[in-house]
Amino acid sequence: MLDTKLLDILACPLCKSSLYYDKAKDELICRADRLAFPVRDGIPVMLEDEARALSSEETDALYK
Repeated sequence: MLDTKLLDILACPLCKSSLYYDKAKDELICRADRLAFPVRDGIPVMLEDEARALSSEETDALYK
C-alpha cells in the first residue's frame, strides 16, 4: 500500500501526468502513456524500462 501523500507528488516520468494506483496489481498507472509502473516492497519503480504496456482491454477498463 502506498502512502497517499506520496501518490500526490508522484508523476509519470515520461509525460509528467498524474498516476493512478492499482492496489490489486500493485502498480502505478499512467493513463496518458498507457504504462504500468511496478511497486516493489512499497517502492515505486519509475523507470521506463521497468514499465509494462497496458493492453487495450486494461486501458478501456480504466475509463469505466
